Order: sequence, then C-alpha cells, then structure tokens
Amino acid sequence: MKTIFIISCSLLLLTTSCKENNTTTQLNTETKTANEIHFYASDSIKVYGDLYVKDKNAPTLLIFHQGGSNTKAEYKSIIPVLKAEGFNILTIDQRVGGQYYYGGYNRTVAEISKNDYGYCDAYPDMVAALYYVKNLGYTGKTILWGSSYSATLALKLASNNQNSVDGVLAFSPASGQPLEGCQPDEFIESLEIPVLLLKPATEMQSERSQNQMKLAEEHGHETYIAENGVHGSSMLDEDRIEGSSAETWNVVKTFLSQFK
Repeated sequence: MKTIFIISCSLLLLTTSCKENNTTTQLNTETKTANEIHFYASDSIKVYGDLYVKDKNAPTLLIFHQGGSNTKAEYKSIIPVLKAEGFNILTIDQRVGGQYYYGGYNRTVAEISKNDYGYCDAYPDMVAALYYVKNLGYTGKTILWGSSYSATLALKLASNNQNSVDGVLAFSPASGQPLEGCQPDEFIESLEIPVLLLKPATEMQSERSQNQMKLAEEHGHETYIAENGVHGSSMLDEDRIEGSSAETWNVVKTFLSQFK
C-alpha cells in the first residue's frame, strides 16, 4: 500500500509554498492549458514550474529537464501527447539548466544571481516538486520522469520515496564525475517500484551505459534502446531524431498504462 503525504502548511514552509500563484488559482481544467506555479526548495531557492490539470483522480507525472535546458522548450512536443493520455502533469525549471538546448527560458535560473550549482545540487528542487504535488491532494498515482542528469536524480527521488512514488521513467541517466555524490547505480539497485530506463543506441557503445542497462535488467527493471534516438527525453521528439519515434512512444505509453 502506498503512503500518501499529509503535510500541513507549517511543515511545508521551507520546502514549498502552500498557495499557487494567481495564474494557477484561475485554473481552467476544461482547456487544460499550463498554469504557472512556483514553490521554494529547502534552501529557499524559488522554483518555477507549470501545472497541467486533468483531474485530481488521474495519475500525475512529475517531469524534469536535462542540463542546459528548461521544460517548456525540451518538452514542447511531448507534453501534448501526455496530456492526451489523461495525465496531470507538473513540470519544473530546475536550478541547473538554461536555454543552451532547444531555446526557451529557464525561469528558476534567471533569478539566481550567482549560480555555482552542480547537477546533484538540483535535487532539493525535485524533492520540493514532489511535496508540492502531494500537497495538492491528488489521489492518482505519481510517476517521475527525468532526462539526463535529472533522470539520475529522479531515480534517487524515487528510491528515497518509494511509499509515495509509483514509478519512474529515466531517459539517458547521467553518471560519471559530474554526478559525483549522486551516481545512479545505487538507486537502480534499491528501487522496488516499476522503472523504465531508456537510452539511444548511440550511447550503448559506452561501457558505462552497457553496465547501467545490465544492472537495471538484473534488478528486474524494464530497459529500452532507441535505435534512432538521441540523448534524454528528446528521443521522443521527431524534430530531433532521424526517422520515427513511434516505437519509442509505444514503449513509453505501454509502461505508463499500468498507472491508469
């Protein structure tokens, strides 16, 4: 049985705001457009995001971007597909990101005057996102979705919250020296909830990627190699790959179907 977060506003004071901003207060669930929200991580960093509402009984996806990016740009062609599948969706701009990939604008990064944060330092943003969505009172299942470094941190977040997270999709989980202190292997080993780990074929020439996929399979997790894919969640975007993303989408949708 999954444990649902019951958190008072006083307990959330340091991790997330208990009120959505004016845009979110004026939700229009019929149009299902994005509503900008914000909350605070445990170290008081203001984190911006977008909330797409289906209904509070539907499953919820928490979606995180790769380094040098932001969710609106990275997921511009992906979010509409997931909305059509009937999910509530919360995306955030982590403190490690920008507009280097895919354009767009990282609202969280823009308000940090001196940004010396490394990849592992974005973890509090993702913890606060989980607390935020749980505090909204949604009753459906919660699934994490990460891309590159955020895929590694999504595995960590899921591992540390297995009573309140129901599954995780990890697209090209990053590892190596930039992730020193939050390597993915220990989280892959400890997870007992459904996991789908995806990588493009181009990354499978790396011994590190081969070992990561083997480790996931040894621990009963689902894996998938996208033959014409690219790094991270962009393997689902046909503007960023050569050929069709239909097979990859089919794998993703089949995995997600168990949470509906």
